[in-house]
Amino acid sequence: MSYEMERQFAVESVLEACQLCRRVQSSLVSQDTITKNDRSPVTVADFGGQALISQQLKNTFPDDSLVGEENAGLLRKKENEGVKEAVFRYVQEFSPHLSSSELLDAIDRGSGDGGPMGRFWTVDPIDGTKGFLRGDQFAVALALVEEGEVILGVLGCPNLPLNGLAPQENRGSLFVAVKGEGAFIRAFEKPDEHPIRVSPVTEPRKALFCESFESSHTSHDDTALVAQQMGITTPSVRMDSLCKYAIVARGDATFYLRIPSQKSYVEKIWDHAAGYIIVREAGGRVTDIEGKPLDFATGRVLSKNKGIIASNGILHGHVLEAVRNVI
Repeated sequence: MSYEMERQFAVESVLEACQLCRRVQSSLVSQDTITKNDRSPVTVADFGGQALISQQLKNTFPDDSLVGEENAGLLRKKENEGVKEAVFRYVQEFSPHLSSSELLDAIDRGSGDGGPMGRFWTVDPIDGTKGFLRGDQFAVALALVEEGEVILGVLGCPNLPLNGLAPQENRGSLFVAVKGEGAFIRAFEKPDEHPIRVSPVTEPRKALFCESFESSHTSHDDTALVAQQMGITTPSVRMDSLCKYAIVARGDATFYLRIPSQKSYVEKIWDHAAGYIIVREAGGRVTDIEGKPLDFATGRVLSKNKGIIASNGILHGHVLEAVRNVI
């Protein structure tokens, strides 16, 4: 089955959401941020990005459901009227005919349940919100899931350089993968795509690994012990968001390790689906820290999995063994 239409929709929608995010990030002010019940920051860009993608999905594939991170509950509260107006203002730059009520409805369409049957999309309008607020790395992620299997993923990384981790020029990398077709990278401004492959590193001690910037997202102490077990002396790359999947897929890092800092934490599907298929199509391997495949058929969360290992495949067994020794 060809997924050309789905691929085009996903690329165009993610690029549009990334443009909105860039505009918000360049002019972000304190009143553009609310706080969720779990005290994680939510920005105008979160809501605006999900609204744009949701509305485009309704127009293009009206029968497909959406599993999104955000809902419009906070924006419907009177005390957040200013934030709602800001979201509406930014979204209207891209969808001028969308009304205020349609905006809220578009955000709320992300309340799908997912699961093992049928077809749905999952979106994270900004993964790495804290990185976004620091002016650092964040990502817009969109993936298509059919019968519990990730089929397509697009990952927009507005602040990630096209070539390597250090250069600051040419920022803005878009990653695309469809099952069985390989993984590709392109610039935001140019449609030319180039295939990517994971790192060819075979010696554990020569591996470069990446992990979450925030210690609340992963146990830095445990990951340091894993590195020690593998003989790795090079410091890890600490980075927000699904950009970690991206740099593994294109070979900048050898593996990405996420060991939950809280035993009760359950991963959300929108935090991993797009990155998962991009790494796999680039020749890598993705499992949880027990070596089990990620199960996207369980609903909105990866309830059967714990933590994440995304690697070049060659060293996956070495990482698993080190993790077992540590935890």
